[in-house]
Order: sequence, then structure tokens, then C-alpha cells
Amino acid sequence: MAEKKPIKITETVLRDAHQSLIATRMTTEQMLPIIEKMDKVGYHSVECWGGATFDASLRFLKEDPWERLRKLRDGFKNTKLQMLFRGQNILGYRHYADDVVEYFVQKSIANGIDIIRIFDCLNDMRNLECAVKAAIKEKGHAQVALSYTLGEAYTLEYWKDIAKRIEDMGAHSLCLKDMAGLLLPYEATELISALKETVSIPIQLHTHYTSGVASMTYLKAVEAGVDVIDTAMSPFALGTSQPATEVMVETFKGTPYDTGFDQSLLAEIADYFRPMREEALKTGLLNPKVLGVNIKTLLYQVPGGMLSNMVSQLAEMHAEDKYQEVLEEVPRVRKDLGEPPLVTPSSQIVGTQAVFNVINGERYKVATKETKAVLSGEYGATVKPFNPEVQKKVIGDKEPITCRPADLIENELPKLKAECAEWVQQDEDVLSYALFPQVATEFFKYRKAQQEKVDMNEADTKSGAYPV
Repeated sequence: MAEKKPIKITETVLRDAHQSLIATRMTTEQMLPIIEKMDKVGYHSVECWGGATFDASLRFLKEDPWERLRKLRDGFKNTKLQMLFRGQNILGYRHYADDVVEYFVQKSIANGIDIIRIFDCLNDMRNLECAVKAAIKEKGHAQVALSYTLGEAYTLEYWKDIAKRIEDMGAHSLCLKDMAGLLLPYEATELISALKETVSIPIQLHTHYTSGVASMTYLKAVEAGVDVIDTAMSPFALGTSQPATEVMVETFKGTPYDTGFDQSLLAEIADYFRPMREEALKTGLLNPKVLGVNIKTLLYQVPGGMLSNMVSQLAEMHAEDKYQEVLEEVPRVRKDLGEPPLVTPSSQIVGTQAVFNVINGERYKVATKETKAVLSGEYGATVKPFNPEVQKKVIGDKEPITCRPADLIENELPKLKAECAEWVQQDEDVLSYALFPQVATEFFKYRKAQQEKVDMNEADTKSGAYPV
């Protein structure tokens, strides 16, 4: 019998699971009643913040994401809380100055985050440095996530080398972030075994069920020594989400990797979330299409979300018949742009450019501003060099950036504070505004109107206008 090494589990139902299946629409009020039970499970951590939750809270749910975090922190007495953080992009879609990155990390930890999972869409270590240093300074757990992908450049040596650099950077743990579900079971055995020999920090694996192999990949990864896996409670598992928590717990029961979790407690938690799933199916928020297996993910190395984006772009242009051509153009564009991993925002950039190339009948006749930014070095360094002919055609004689992109951004906090001064009710509001200026301002107006309504009702009650 192998030495006992219970597998640790990060639960994603409060973040990535509902982001992947129902467009991040779970509200704080829906989360709070089940926290007490979730807190008893014994999870390594609960991922509940970051990613798209911040934007969705403000934009669609009219909720303050910081208030959500504080309420979750109050409820989870024994469990670490985890967030996803896009390196120099924080939770937005552009690079921010170091002072904004540092302040965001500081406030995230002050409001209750224990583990910050930090990644960059190009795996450019320079785009991670600031956030990692800030998390260490604030006594948080800095986990660096590598965006997993396939391609000529992504050899076993590449992953071992970059893992070593992450350990040397001071990260407390390493995560392999397989956003498209590309990691196959036996490749997981090889990769995890090699990484365990290379670094001494814990290794976590995050994948999606999109291509249908995720549970088998977890099984082989655990046998190869991975320390933590990400799973989701069954009502919000599978499809474009993660493997189901209960299934993985049962899989390792009675083995050296036994989690020791109580299945009857997990069943109660699943029962709580099941009506939400049924409701989302009824309203169309949960599209049955995202629940199936999409083997094209493996054939074209394209994440599920990117495929659906391309389909809708082609539909808008009345060019659905070009779908196959676009799919074949994606790997070529990706190669021209230095073979980046396909994850937000690089997946959207490559996909949209592939659509334009096919529709216009000439490659790079029209280049998006994001394609220009990539080829100008504004997103950072890619693993392989850009195609020089394409670079010349798109940016002409413009001198590309070779330094860390954020080195060219002046401190932004003083200016941002001045811009949103009239709306600020808490320090954190400045950060909401920094990431999503228009969306945050709309939310601040909504919040003010709600508060005025409450104040009026209280005044009326005191004056006897309403029976008490």
C-alpha cells in the first residue's frame, strides 16, 4: 500500500463553476445560506472571488463585490478563501500600474482572501512579479498559475523551466491552469511527475470537463503526486465546468488519497444547489449545449468559450458557412502571434483575427487593435517570436516594446481617486472604479438611489406616516 497522502480539494462552486455554466450569475444571497455546511467539509480552500465575479456583480447583479467578500469571510470560519487574479490585468482587460495592482492585492487580503491565484495569458513572468510580491508582503498565499496549452514551444523542458522560475520568484505554490481541458490522463502522469521532481512547492491542478477527459486526468495526476485538485459540487459540475466534487471524493475513498469527506454532508450541499441548476435550465441561463462533451476542443486546441464566440461572430456577419475555414485559420494566427496559450484575453484576440482574415479574403488586411497591441509587445513576451512579415504588415515600422509593459505605465491611483471622489463610500470603491469605470459609476448611482429610498422609508416610519 502506498504512503497515505489524502488529496486536497479546492471547491469552485462559488466562482468558476457558476462562471463556466451560468455566466457568473449566482448572487451573494444565494450563497450565504449554505456556507455553514460548506465550512464543515474540510476543503483545502473555497474559490469564491475574482475571475469574472467582480465585473458580473457590479454589472448584472447590482452588488458590491467587496461586500460579498466580507460576508463570505464572516461565514467561512474554518476554510481558506481563494481568488483568481489576472496578473498585471488584475480582474480587468488591460495592464494597470503597479500602484493599482499592489493596492488591489492589499485590499483583497484585508477583506478576507487567503490564497491569490495569479496568472498571465502569455505566461510572461514579468506580468506576475508585482502581484506575487504584493501578496507575499501582505502575508497572503501567492499561488502562480501556468496557463496550460499545447504547441511546439510547450515541451516538458519548457514547463519544468518555468516552474523552477516560479519557485525562485517566491511563490508559495504552483497551479497548472488547463482552461480548455487539453491535458490528457497519461500526459498528466508525465507532466506532474516531472514537476514534482523539479520543484518542492505544492502543485495544484485546475481543468475543465469540456473535452470529456478531466476526471481521468485528475485520477492520473493524483497518482503522480499532485497535491490539490479543483472540483465543483455536482449540480454545477461537468460540461465547461470542473469534475464533480462528490465523484472525486468517492473515487479516492479507501485509497491512500482518501479525502475523509462526509458524503452525506456533500449530498446536503448538492441538494441546496440543485434547484438553482433546475431554475437556470428553465430560464435558459444554463444552456444544455455547455453540458456536453466538445471533442473539437482537443482537435483545434480551442477553449469552449472561444468556439461559441466565433460562432456568434460569424452568425452576425451571415457567414456561418465559413466556420470550418476559421477553425483552420486559428492555429495559423496563433503561430503568427508567437503561439500564446488561448485564455482570456489572448483567445478572443486570436479568434477574432482569424474571423477577420477569412471574411476579408486576405490575411491581416484588417487587424484588430488588440492584434496590433500583441504584435507591439503591449501584452508582454510570447514563448516564440512573432511572424516578422505579419508584424511588419500590421504595425509597420513601429518599434515594439521589449521591456515589462507595466514599466511604461505611470502610477494611476491619485488620478483615479480624484476622478471618482464624489461616489466613494469605502476605500475599495476606488479599485472598483479603476477596473470598470463606467460600470462602477452606474453601480454607485444605483447604490445611492437605494440608500435614499431606505432613508425616506425610515423617516416616514419615524414621523408616523406608516404604522410601525
